[in-house]
Amino acid sequence: MAGNETLSARNRAALDEWYTQLTDIEAELRHYRDQFNGKVVFCNCDDPYESNFFKYFAMNFNHLGLRRLITTCYAGSPISGEQLPLFETAGLRDTPPPREPYKVVISEVPDLNEDGAIDLADVEYLLRNDANAMTPLKGGGDFRSVECVELLDEADIVVTNPPWSLIREFIPLLATHKKHFLVIGDQNFITYREIFEQIMADNLWFGYENGGTKWFRVPGDYEIKTESRKKVVDGVKFFSMGRAYWFTNLDTTKRHEPMTLFKRYTPEEYPTYTNYPAIEVSRVAEIPMDYDGEMGVPITFLDKYNPDQFQIIGQSLELAEPMSRYAAKEDYMSSGGKVVGGTGKFFVPVGNGKHMGVYQRVVIKRIGAAS
Repeated sequence: MAGNETLSARNRAALDEWYTQLTDIEAELRHYRDQFNGKVVFCNCDDPYESNFFKYFAMNFNHLGLRRLITTCYAGSPISGEQLPLFETAGLRDTPPPREPYKVVISEVPDLNEDGAIDLADVEYLLRNDANAMTPLKGGGDFRSVECVELLDEADIVVTNPPWSLIREFIPLLATHKKHFLVIGDQNFITYREIFEQIMADNLWFGYENGGTKWFRVPGDYEIKTESRKKVVDGVKFFSMGRAYWFTNLDTTKRHEPMTLFKRYTPEEYPTYTNYPAIEVSRVAEIPMDYDGEMGVPITFLDKYNPDQFQIIGQSLELAEPMSRYAAKEDYMSSGGKVVGGTGKFFVPVGNGKHMGVYQRVVIKRIGAAS
């Protein structure tokens, strides 16, 4: 039991040690290439020994027209040196690789090996031969540290897979310093007040390549109970997730595309919540085109959200009135029929004095709808 508890605690910490695959980074970044020209990119949660974000920007430094690339990391990646055995920099790497935090600053990537192409070999050569490219950090490499925040102020765009356990601090820090960003995270982050506030203020939205199955590299001792969500390739463990979404404030074409609405409102198909004056829309594709009031929609709506078409009112966690004001506890339940708590969720009447809770909802209203 003690061993299981230790492993469970290790798994919680390992949420911050999920390594994004290069293919997923390439698939998302291709949509923003013009927005990186002449910019300073900061990967502020990226071990240069391991990070595919660093690898992507180093390899595409000239193609994107970057002005500078800055990378910093925490001390001690648990898989440091296993994925990108790039750096044999004299005085900076022993065997095994160092566990101290480093920063890497790249201002140019010339064809130093004169092979006629700019690739990762040129970056490796640059770091081996430029003592100023990689230097130790004085602090622990935490994105909140004084020296990392100073580097943040030098940057134009932050691109990384941040520590998910600290997302409530990470996104507000970027907003406070007025930085553009593109980061990958859990879709459910939008239910956090600190994140939803940025959505409400039109300072954050979803990127392009959201959902589906993404595989993240995880430490070897990361416990994966579901076999279908695990794979091991050449001794390297991967964990799959279907809720991985890109969060950004870089402009996207998709957020300017209006949703096509085809359904018409009927009170039978769209019941009004018991504990909030809005109607339940169980599927984003079935948002009625002729309803002027407030509507509760699944959080996946934000992947199709057009601020010129809809206004976001809030989310059910904050708007729902306690069900205790409307019914006895035994009369409100989950979709499976179990009695549940009546705080922070919307309920719809299902007959016989019963009320069924629905999953987290975003409350919206059509722009231009009558009062």
